[in-house]
Parts: sequence; structure tokens; C-alpha cells
Amino acid sequence: MNDAAILVVDDNPDHLELTVMALSECCDPDHIVTANDGVEALDYLFARGPHARRDPRQQPRLVLLDMKLVRLHGLDVLKAIRADERTALLPVIMHSSSTERGDIADCYTHGANSYVRKATDYDELRRKMRQLHDFWLTVNERWRNSV
Repeated sequence: MNDAAILVVDDNPDHLELTVMALSECCDPDHIVTANDGVEALDYLFARGPHARRDPRQQPRLVLLDMKLVRLHGLDVLKAIRADERTALLPVIMHSSSTERGDIADCYTHGANSYVRKATDYDELRRKMRQLHDFWLTVNERWRNSV
């Protein structure tokens, strides 16, 4: 897909499915791409491995990134995103169940645009995903056409 608006990264299949369902209520599900871990997310963003045919100039407008991922921690994914000029300014929202102040501080220190706690029920998840969509994809101005 070349026209992804949102990349959702979560290693919990239930959380991933519910997040996509909630986002699908406010945006075209065909514009949502998922990754099951940090390695897969970076492969997508940098057009490598199974995504090697994807045009890396066509980046999603928003990354919703779980923090505590297996294989590659969400903070390491965030650092890799910020370290590459193609993705350095890509909006990244950390999405985690952690309430630890140190975890939240680490996310902001490494360049997260926002930190959103995972919802405890589906109605709350729907509200949060609507608000994220409305701000990041409707209200917020993008810095260039390719992001």
C-alpha cells in the first residue's frame, strides 16, 4: 500500500485488532497498516525485507507505537525513526499501558510526539483513537507532502 495514513505497531494481536477496529470507525481501514513488532515496523518504514518493493518516500502520516515490544523495544524503534532523515519528523505516538513516569519521560526524551495510555475498555479506546485521528490527521499541519 502506498497511501498509508497510520502505521499501528503492537505485538499483542488482541490490542492490535481492537486498535485497528477503533481507528476504522474514523478513517478508511485501507489506510491503516499494521506491524506485529518493531522489526516489522522498521522494515515497513525503510522499505526493506518483505516491504522492499514499497516506495520509502511514501511514509504514513502517523505511527502509533507500542512501547514494550518483543524482538525490538518500542524505544529502539523510536530512536531508529528519529535517526533517519526520511522519518525523523514523522509523528510518533507511543501507546502503552505503562504508568511509570520514567517510561513516559524516556519516550519524550527520545522524540515521541505524544504518549497515550492504552484504554481499559473499548469505548475509551474508540474515543482516544478518534481524538488521535482528528488531531494528527485533520487538525495538525504536516511538514511536507511526503509525510
